[in-house]
Amino acid sequence: MSDSSLLTMSDIVKKFSGVIALNGVNFSLERGEVVSLCGENGSGKSTLMKVLTGVHPYGSYEGQIIYKGEPLQSRSVRDSEEKGIAIIHQELTLVKELSILENIFLGAEISSYGVLDHSAMYKQTAELLKRVKLDISPDTVIKELGVGQQQLVEIAKALSKNAEVLVLDEPSAPLTESETRVLLDIVKQLRTEGVSCVYISHKLNEVKEISDRICIIRDGEHIGTQEASRMSTDDIIGMMVGRELKQLFPREEHPIGEEFLKVGPVNAKISKSANLKQVDNLSFSLRKGEILGVAGLVGSGRTELMQCLFGSYEGVYQCPVELDGKPIKIRHNRDALNYGIAMVPEDRKRHGIVPIMGVGQNITLAGLNHFIGLGQTLNESAEQTAINDSIKRLKVKTATPELAIKSLSGGNQQKAILAKFLLLKPRILILDEPTRGIDVGAKYEIYKLMYQLVKQGISIIMVSSELPEVLGISDRVLVMHEGKLKGLLDNQNLTQEMVMDCALAEE
Repeated sequence: MSDSSLLTMSDIVKKFSGVIALNGVNFSLERGEVVSLCGENGSGKSTLMKVLTGVHPYGSYEGQIIYKGEPLQSRSVRDSEEKGIAIIHQELTLVKELSILENIFLGAEISSYGVLDHSAMYKQTAELLKRVKLDISPDTVIKELGVGQQQLVEIAKALSKNAEVLVLDEPSAPLTESETRVLLDIVKQLRTEGVSCVYISHKLNEVKEISDRICIIRDGEHIGTQEASRMSTDDIIGMMVGRELKQLFPREEHPIGEEFLKVGPVNAKISKSANLKQVDNLSFSLRKGEILGVAGLVGSGRTELMQCLFGSYEGVYQCPVELDGKPIKIRHNRDALNYGIAMVPEDRKRHGIVPIMGVGQNITLAGLNHFIGLGQTLNESAEQTAINDSIKRLKVKTATPELAIKSLSGGNQQKAILAKFLLLKPRILILDEPTRGIDVGAKYEIYKLMYQLVKQGISIIMVSSELPEVLGISDRVLVMHEGKLKGLLDNQNLTQEMVMDCALAEE
């Protein structure tokens, strides 16, 4: 460490119900430095930062934190913020019913003689929004914004605290490519202003671009910290997973059967009065045992199309469906499940889990009727066996099945959601952004699982914003733009450029 050292965390140990989450981890940060924290889901990255920022208060962990040459003993998030340490969490924490201005100054309002100074707060909010390149009014209500815009508001809120240390936990997960570019530019600008940043991301191209140093954590232990310029992507992956991943997309041969599902023409609008269709006269088919990738720019209608098929779209829509040559009606997602159609949603926190319930309860929630025995009572023994088998099969990292699922990392929550729907033994599995916010090792495991499923005759529809993923996994690629079908392409020597050309081609 040099004389400019700002922060050191030494021998940090954190346990949950006797299970070790961090085992003697060391971490350091210089002034005006960006250090990326990398590791698999459940490795302890977010836990370490929660220790730093007071989410896990002083006294709940072992070890020492030295900040600006003095011991840091934060007993709350507010304590850390007052010291100049702020965190942007992986899951958004904004109040959706309040405006941008109200969210940024919530709990830190500016007042004069006991009266809120709206003018001063408006001016400061406008400056912050300009800084994160959001050209919208400070009075805009959060629920009217897209997920990417909300994330930029989170960043603006953190900047309002004049932080000297800014922790960004998976900040780019919900962002488009252009929004991610804005984010990286903001981090670079903060570095020139002397702000130190801890950047947590599974997107290794971002990590390589933005970092001065890279710190690797695996299974709660500090594996090593090196200068970013001396590490290749393969080096990072090898240290993260403890093994070499020679091929990120483990394509496996699998038989593809006859077409058995026809969908469309699908039309969907937010409301009857809306002029713009989110899905516009789109039709497609699916074959037994195939992986159909769905590609398109953010806002192209990919998720809305899948919600129509699953019966969960909240607007006005028509979605004719033929299964095995016979028309079926899907008015609700329970109808879809009864026909063997399951969907892992894009927004796992809102639509995929019950946060306060245990991991095991979440896994069996959709299929409790499978465990009903004589006298209409729950066969708890059979349920527990299914839970244990699912946790083992999908390698869900949890201290116990009873642990509240909100305590798991995002990647392990995603595995639990997958386990929930696999218990239903679906014929069709819709995966909407299945690897968002998941590390490369967990991605590899999910890809392998997908091939196991299609070999069993299950058909998969995978929506993904990552074109390399779509091209690396899919048998065919459905290309959308502005709600319309632009192409249905066999994945034979397809390139990213070919898919984008198809998406943006004139009618």
